[in-house]
Amino acid sequence: MSPTKIQKTAILSVYNKTGLLDLAKGLIKNQVRLLASGGTAKLIREAGFEVEDVTAITHAPEMLSGRVKTLHPAVHAGILARNLASDEKDLAEQNINKVDYVVCNLYPFKDTVAKINVTIPEAVEEIDVGGVTLIRAAAKNHFRVTILSDPEDYPEFLQELEKGEILEKSRQLYALKAFEHTADYDAAISDFFRKKYAGNGVQQLSLRYGANPHQKPASAYVKGDRLPFKVLNGSPGYINLMDALNAWPLVKELKRALQFPAAASFKHVSPAGAAIGVPLNEKERKVYMVDDIEGLEHSALAQAYARARGADRMSSFGDVIALSNDVDVITARIISREVSDGVIAPGYTSEALEILSKKKGGKYLVLQIDETYEPSALETRTVYGIQLSQHRNDVDISPKSTFNAVVTPKDSPPLAESALRDLTVATIALKYTQSNSVCYALNGQVIGLGAGQQSRIHCTRLAGDKAQNWWMRFHERALDLKWKKGTKRPDKSNAIDLLCSGQIPILDLEKQDYERNFDEVPRPFTNEEREAWLKKLGEVAVSSDAFFPFIDNVFCASRSGVKYIAAPSGSQNDQAVFDTAAKLGITFVEQSTRLFHH
Repeated sequence: MSPTKIQKTAILSVYNKTGLLDLAKGLIKNQVRLLASGGTAKLIREAGFEVEDVTAITHAPEMLSGRVKTLHPAVHAGILARNLASDEKDLAEQNINKVDYVVCNLYPFKDTVAKINVTIPEAVEEIDVGGVTLIRAAAKNHFRVTILSDPEDYPEFLQELEKGEILEKSRQLYALKAFEHTADYDAAISDFFRKKYAGNGVQQLSLRYGANPHQKPASAYVKGDRLPFKVLNGSPGYINLMDALNAWPLVKELKRALQFPAAASFKHVSPAGAAIGVPLNEKERKVYMVDDIEGLEHSALAQAYARARGADRMSSFGDVIALSNDVDVITARIISREVSDGVIAPGYTSEALEILSKKKGGKYLVLQIDETYEPSALETRTVYGIQLSQHRNDVDISPKSTFNAVVTPKDSPPLAESALRDLTVATIALKYTQSNSVCYALNGQVIGLGAGQQSRIHCTRLAGDKAQNWWMRFHERALDLKWKKGTKRPDKSNAIDLLCSGQIPILDLEKQDYERNFDEVPRPFTNEEREAWLKKLGEVAVSSDAFFPFIDNVFCASRSGVKYIAAPSGSQNDQAVFDTAAKLGITFVEQSTRLFHH
């Protein structure tokens, strides 16, 4: 005689009862013993199928108004038991039978907390303990036990059961889905309590809206710790934080690499300008519109921001500012008269904070960042519902170690300190710029940045055009403009940009709008004047976030006073690029790390 086949057992406890009766019918057809709790048992029994209450094995009633149903050794030892002699012995001593199948899904906690005016006690009562424990126990022991947490899996499960065995691969995928089910459930619970108990900026901060006003709700949060920044004034938006949290590590790294206070002016998640606090000369003060700031020479931080803001005033309009050091009064005074959305820094003097808090009618965003904060090495994002993860770009860029591989000229002496400084500024700026990107730097500051272009040459041209416009602002004609009284700073910036870029309007209406800013309308630059002045621009450093695929980039850079180029190699045209740089008298440094940023 063949040995008696041991009857298998299933425990069922489900909120979503879709397909439950078909599943129960299939299990019974295959001689599986059904144990169920509460409403699950009631529905199966009313349909005429044989089912036992879980109390048949626990010998304990449901209690605490249903809070305790399946939490019992008879249940969980039966689920967790392995096919080991020691486990078999333990079960036999306690007269407990193995459980082979667990069917369980949870009440959607998200639905509870989505209800208007739901209270914390109401939410607490919907937190499932026994169901989660059933699922986790079965999923943990999936080498033997099958866990079904999704009704969509019932038909496939029954087909395999009819064939006599649930395949190992199926048990693995069911277990994975079960773990995801409980993880999503726990995440919903923690999200609810994070908002209730730490939603005032401790762990979570509600934002006005997302990238656009119609994208609501929006929030910023961290798990398991405090937010690394505090809102001292104003109310941040989604893009404000995108700018601030990209700009802050940029200035932090600049300061660490070059031992100077640093500043960045950010717009739409790319720097419009970035600089360290190299002292300003008289011309630079005038070009950057800070020649009337008393005591400027006493604040390296203020001079860093004057450079960062002043390099491309058109792009910096409405910026978010990052400052590496505590903000002093002089820096606050510069910021107070510019059109800006917010600032992030490790601290503020009381007077500086008072000045900034009055800006924009008291709504100016002031963030204080914990300068000791280091983010996780792993960063994640969601794109079209898909989770992406990667190791954070924590490559260290240093003037001492990043720019040692000089390709051309072959007999190049060590690079000058100023060249290393400017290559460092340009390269760290690229690390936080939307790709493709190319950056021109001089005097410890960005002077032209081409961001977010699909074509490398367009990045190089855009950045070069900005660098040339920056240099044209130092021409005596641009320095000696006769402004009409009352002309606002943004209007001055726009008029200077039109003059220096050679884009002076031709149409009468637009020309009138341009000329209204002046008591004495400046004469446009001729091509010869422009060319002669641009020839005086030199010693510029350029960095690229990836290799130059063609020599046109080198020719383009050379027209803007470029003396040094740092870029990764890897193009099939590398040698042609190197040779072109050598012919043009440009020092080419192989910077070995690609720095795409998205």
